[in-house]
Amino acid sequence: MTEITKTTRPSSKSGSKNSGHLIAVASGKGGVGKTWFSISLSHALALVGKKVLLFDGDLGLANIDVQLGLMAKRDINDVIEGNLSLEHVIEHHQDGGFDVIAGRSGHGSLSAMPMQRLNDLLLQIRSLVPKYDAVVVDLGAGIDRTVRFIAAAADTTIVVTTDEPTAMTDAYAFIKLSHAAGHGDNIKFVINMATDIKEGEGTYRTLQKACKKFLNITPPLIGVIRQDKRVKEAIRAQTPFLTRSPNSETAEDVEKIAKHVTEEILA
Repeated sequence: MTEITKTTRPSSKSGSKNSGHLIAVASGKGGVGKTWFSISLSHALALVGKKVLLFDGDLGLANIDVQLGLMAKRDINDVIEGNLSLEHVIEHHQDGGFDVIAGRSGHGSLSAMPMQRLNDLLLQIRSLVPKYDAVVVDLGAGIDRTVRFIAAAADTTIVVTTDEPTAMTDAYAFIKLSHAAGHGDNIKFVINMATDIKEGEGTYRTLQKACKKFLNITPPLIGVIRQDKRVKEAIRAQTPFLTRSPNSETAEDVEKIAKHVTEEILA
């Protein structure tokens, strides 16, 4: 198995403000709301007029289409098998106002693709970036080579975690490996499922101290998202949370993060 070492991120910037930005969303652990956040961020960006593509980068356990109730006619497997190019499997999610590339759940061979084919896929993703304000890639949980390879090519990587010790430990492990490979400078934190903002900020400070002490880096916090039982209800209803509960505190938290992304990352 080829190990990922230092990687130079290809830039999608060409001097134009509209040349696009590739955002990877990672977690290091499942169960922290990473996919829900990827969908909600894409939706929030679309609501403020951004052109967004959401790509299901969990090549083995894809579920963006499930959460959205999207019956995809084509998916990433059609690209991997060489039947279609990536741009031909894009579908528009009318309710959310953003485009989607669906994954293929339960197809183990996708998550174990040879590096050359994975690199070819990444090149196709990068070719789509200039056509959007943001391409959001929902990475698989964990820290395997596929996750790290795609994250290495992103302009920004958002690490989503919670206050659970295992979630924090796995988030730190992801950052440590990214830093060792030479691309820890583009990482930012989102703390999800916090009881309140203060608790979320405390979780961030714990991670920040560990990163500073052992890695000598301080990835910034771009937002805390408060816990809301209606999130699970929206997922069960296969409806975007910002559509189902637009006036909630949690929706407000996501919108603040989208505002930060718009003003500080996409600008």
